[in-house]
Amino acid sequence: MSNNKTTNRIIPWESLPDEILTNIFVFLPIKSIIICTSVSKAWKSLIKSPTFISTHLHHSLDKNQNLLFIGPCSENQKEFCALHNEDDAYFTQHARFDFPYNRKYSVVGTCHGLLLLSDVGNNSFCLWNPCVGKLLKLPSPNFTDATHGRLHASNGFGFDPKTKDYKVIRVVTLLESLALEKTRTQVEIYTLSTGQWRMLRTDLAPICGVYWTDPQIFINGALHWVAFRVCDNNLHNFVLVFDLGDEVFHEILLPEFPRLMYDSVSVYRNSIALFEKDNGFLHIWAMKEYGVVSSWTKVLSLPSSSQRFFGSRDDIPRALGFRRNGEVILKVDGGRLISLDLETREIKDLRIIGCKKTIVDYYVESLVLLDKAANSEDTY
Repeated sequence: MSNNKTTNRIIPWESLPDEILTNIFVFLPIKSIIICTSVSKAWKSLIKSPTFISTHLHHSLDKNQNLLFIGPCSENQKEFCALHNEDDAYFTQHARFDFPYNRKYSVVGTCHGLLLLSDVGNNSFCLWNPCVGKLLKLPSPNFTDATHGRLHASNGFGFDPKTKDYKVIRVVTLLESLALEKTRTQVEIYTLSTGQWRMLRTDLAPICGVYWTDPQIFINGALHWVAFRVCDNNLHNFVLVFDLGDEVFHEILLPEFPRLMYDSVSVYRNSIALFEKDNGFLHIWAMKEYGVVSSWTKVLSLPSSSQRFFGSRDDIPRALGFRRNGEVILKVDGGRLISLDLETREIKDLRIIGCKKTIVDYYVESLVLLDKAANSEDTY
């Protein structure tokens, strides 16, 4: 007589197919995924593979976890970066990371969980993924003060959707031979896949200057800077756009300003916005439809008399960027950050102290750089 009793069979974790393991791992917190790389060589190989890193990134993007990056911030004379949960009414801190280089470096921009850091002279760069504790030092660019004398470099960082690669862009103005009406900038491109810098063809570079002190923004597959051109002894400002896929420049015209003192661009929902300081006012313009010049709309004007409103001694609050709900984040007296609703004018004290070069940007947690071992170091 045969025995029909069934026996329970335990399947070892390491015997599970990669497809099942992938479906499990992508739902884990990143620190748990990092711990899983120590369980076995097979798990480590799977998690550090470009395929899994890409799958995890797409899962994070689809999850729509609304995190906002703010950094560097200051506390007890120490600089750090923080992620904040925008879905939380209290804007709670999701994660906090010590700034790796303190005041030597500043944040140029963020993309897919990576931060591009630049030193004070814009000659040395690092890519940093604080979530996985990886810091990758980039090779020296072609144009530095040591190689070409005095120069201004405006940097940008983003993702090329065509090649699925990350790129760092430098728009360099050589000051020794500067002639704003006819001199083309020098443009060099670093790609993460090759680990090298290369020059953009000279005739593709724009004839203009870029305000190198302001942060760039990456949206819709392109980098954006505020730039200027001299024509007939007059200064004309515009938004310089570099498409990372086609590697071509184009321009977005600005609304007509009576007098332009200072400006920078910011991501505004799925479009861009402009911050303008003029005669004691902070003006905020939003391009309601991306690329359509006629859709520029002034959404806020703050006079110097608003100092009492913010409890600030500063001349004018500094605009840092927008939250996904459309509120603008301002830095007021002493570096204090507040969130201002453009419609109701309601103010929220975020209880965060910003630094001189604090930036605000949307953020997604990722494993990008986890597979990069060479020339990197752990920052945990």
